[in-house]
Amino acid sequence: MNTIQLKNVSKIYNNEVCALNNVSLTVNQGEFIVVMGQSGSGKSTLLQIAGLLDVCTSGSVIINGDDVSNIDKNKLADIRMKSLGFVFQAFHLNSHLKLYENIMVPMLINDKYKNKSEMQKKAMELIEKVGLTQRKDHYPSELSGGEQQRVAIARAMANDPDFILADEPTGNLDSKNEIMIFEELKKLSDSGKGVLVVSHNDAVINFADKVYVMKDGILEENKNEN
Repeated sequence: MNTIQLKNVSKIYNNEVCALNNVSLTVNQGEFIVVMGQSGSGKSTLLQIAGLLDVCTSGSVIINGDDVSNIDKNKLADIRMKSLGFVFQAFHLNSHLKLYENIMVPMLINDKYKNKSEMQKKAMELIEKVGLTQRKDHYPSELSGGEQQRVAIARAMANDPDFILADEPTGNLDSKNEIMIFEELKKLSDSGKGVLVVSHNDAVINFADKVYVMKDGILEENKNEN
């Protein structure tokens, strides 16, 4: 089984600010893992290190059995492209591209796709999965916040990664769209993807297989939640 493993990971900024303190965490494919915590608790730092967007000060990061803590940037970028998909609070959609074109963006650096028509076909399949087929030719400004985040989830799936990492994915949404996004992420874990969500939104707990709490850089499993 493919996994993301953080082993005794610490992150210290400017030799004094400890964002992560000896954190260990495993995310398996098919699991929906949630890390709760307030702003500044270290949860986003954890996700960035798990997603190879940042490096730890000490400890190990192991992706699918390979220790990636000290490999070069080109290899890290290749692992991110093939194994990891990201969903962010601010959507990060290109306002000048249509919905399906936004989804195609990650495919442009993946040599598994032979041509543009192949990319477009995959984008259309992902659009259908998130229920936006009728909106495929729209621009982000023509979509609601919930629709934009569903596009972002489809884009995260463009290269068929093993894991989806979501940083406050409902932070800009109302309560109705919050639940819709968590349902979409749960579908991905049910289909075999590993899903790691960091959030301060209690609604996500209802979808989680395991819930952890981050406080002052220390991670503990919340045994009281399902």
